[in-house]
Amino acid sequence: MDTFTITFIGGGNMARSLIGGLIADGTPVERIRVSDPSAEQRSQLQGLFGIATFADNHDAIAGADVIVLAVKPQIMQAVATGLAPALSGVKPLLLSIAAGIRSTDLHRWLGGHVALVRTMPNTPALVRSGATGLFARKDVSREQRDLAETILRAVGLTLWVDNEDLIDSVTAVSGSGPAYFFLIMEAMEEAAIQLGLDEESARLLTLETALGAARMALESDVGPATLRQRVTSPGGTTERAIGEMQEADIKGIFAKALTAARDRSRELSDLLGSD
Repeated sequence: MDTFTITFIGGGNMARSLIGGLIADGTPVERIRVSDPSAEQRSQLQGLFGIATFADNHDAIAGADVIVLAVKPQIMQAVATGLAPALSGVKPLLLSIAAGIRSTDLHRWLGGHVALVRTMPNTPALVRSGATGLFARKDVSREQRDLAETILRAVGLTLWVDNEDLIDSVTAVSGSGPAYFFLIMEAMEEAAIQLGLDEESARLLTLETALGAARMALESDVGPATLRQRVTSPGGTTERAIGEMQEADIKGIFAKALTAARDRSRELSDLLGSD
């Protein structure tokens, strides 16, 4: 990574998390640049990381080997079409971390003839525990794929998909997924308070239980169903609670919820990709 220059277009939270992860992994700060229209944002990034910042996108991408498009989806078309003239005749790796923008649309806005990888990270990347799905177009080389994976792996797990349509499924599972777990935590905290625990105790017990369960699942050689069975004693308290959840069709609820999220991702791609 110390031989590549990386430019971030947009200096928001996800860009900051990636920059922090790259520096922690040993990428020299002089190899990282950020372009952002906000003077306050640029000042904060300089103070946090000591990296070069730019107000102009064209200045920032000059000579860059990797360009990370980290702007809001709603302004991606304007940003991409603005970059297109500067990309003519050069072929840096383009990484998009914007939700809902298909690679075919982004490729067209960028003027074509660019090596483009579409990614779907999630917010736990902010604490270097993210999960990112990646899709590479055919003109991306093996070296560029490895580079893309190295960059995103700086903030967590990476997973390639061969079919871009599966990015919508990744969005439904991991992209939106943190909110599902936050909702479960919220429900458990509220129920614990109703059972007589104070707010602080309810919160700590819920969060540590969630963290411990996730660690057990990550480190185990068996799946969640087996782990659940192991902690569910016949006739015990856990079995009673699980029975209530199954009666409410919790698996069906999640299946409907994730399908709805996937379908909405497709709808947004259609909307954002229209010229």
